Amino acid sequence: MKRGSRPKSATEALLLSPRDARAIFTYNRAVFDRFVRRLSRLPWKTVSAERQTGHHTLFETLVHILHVQEAWLAYIVPGRGKELSTRFREADRRPTTWRGFRTYSDRVWSETEAVVRSLSARDLRRTVKAPWMPGRYTVADALLQTTVEEAHHLGEVIGALWQEDLASPAMTWIEVHRTPSRSPRRP
Repeated sequence: MKRGSRPKSATEALLLSPRDARAIFTYNRAVFDRFVRRLSRLPWKTVSAERQTGHHTLFETLVHILHVQEAWLAYIVPGRGKELSTRFREADRRPTTWRGFRTYSDRVWSETEAVVRSLSARDLRRTVKAPWMPGRYTVADALLQTTVEEAHHLGEVIGALWQEDLASPAMTWIEVHRTPSRSPRRP
C-alpha cells in the first residue's frame, strides 16, 4: 500500500492467515469460557443486577457477546445474512437462565467453530456485508470485529466486578496460552 493511501478494508495490511484466524478464534472462546465459569459461580442476584452498562447486566453482556459471534461468524461470513432477521426473533437467543445460556452458547460455538475451521486464505480476503454496518470489509475484518467487541464488553464486565470488589479471570494472550506448570517431582 502506498504511503498516505487508505486501505480498502480495515485489515488490508494485516493479512491474517487461516492459522492466525483459528488462533484468534480459539483465544476468544477460551477467554469467554473463563468469564462464563467465573460469573456462573456468582449468585444470580449479582449477575442479573442492573449495572448501567451497554447491556445492563453481566449475564446479558455475555449473551450479547454470543449474539455478536453468531451474527458475524455463523451468518454474515458464510453468506447467510438474509436469514438473520428470522434468527434474531428466535427465543433461544434470549436465554434467562444459565441452562438456557449453555444451550445457546453450545449452539453458537459449534456453528462458529465449524465456519472458522473451514476458512481459507482466499475466504479471509472475501468481502462480506452486515445489514447494520455501512462500508466495505472482509471476513478477516469480521473476525477481528468479533474479537475487539468481545474484549470491549468483557472490559465492562471487569469494571462491574471491580465495583463489587470481585476478581475477574485471567485473560491475557500469554496467560490463556500458557501451559500449566507441573509440580516438581520429588526424589
